[in-house]
Amino acid sequence: MQTLKEFDDNAQKVLLNLEKTQKEFWNIDRNTANFLNMLIKIHNSKNALEIGTSNGYSGIWLADALKHTSGKLTTIEFWDKRQSIARENFSMCKLENFIETKLGSALLILDEMGSEIKQGLREPFDFIFIDANKLEYIEYFHKIDPLLITGGLIAADNTISHAKKVEPYLKALAEHPSYQNQMLNFEAGLFVSLKI
Repeated sequence: MQTLKEFDDNAQKVLLNLEKTQKEFWNIDRNTANFLNMLIKIHNSKNALEIGTSNGYSGIWLADALKHTSGKLTTIEFWDKRQSIARENFSMCKLENFIETKLGSALLILDEMGSEIKQGLREPFDFIFIDANKLEYIEYFHKIDPLLITGGLIAADNTISHAKKVEPYLKALAEHPSYQNQMLNFEAGLFVSLKI
């Protein structure tokens, strides 16, 4: 198990409390979170998107890495109550300045952001993390592919634990000529794709 040495004492307390409710809020495990944090730093990502905020556990790890790269996280959550909890957790970890929260249907919000990118009102993304409705992964992909720069990364969670539900997504990426992929055997499975 990875330590939380990356974080100050206050953020460590927040993360430890959130880990107690991992199953209730369907959070990623700490090893996956640590890997994503490192991946953002290695990749020097500046503009990241998270689909599925939940209580903010993964967002804290992502935003902490983006703080190091002088980047920013945009995170989408469907449930108002969960987003409220996440915003409190972001604030307690002093990361709110690195995070833009969006509430509503990810599919609709992705369309809106696509329009903003086309109009030059928003920068395209260089890192995208998917951890929301598993049956919608394939629909997310069709909407995020145009929003992701060449050289950008997509990381999708639950690709082993929910393999059947995300099968269309995995198949589409595996067969796509513009993506190089690797399945990582973390607790729930993490499928990482590089846009080439």
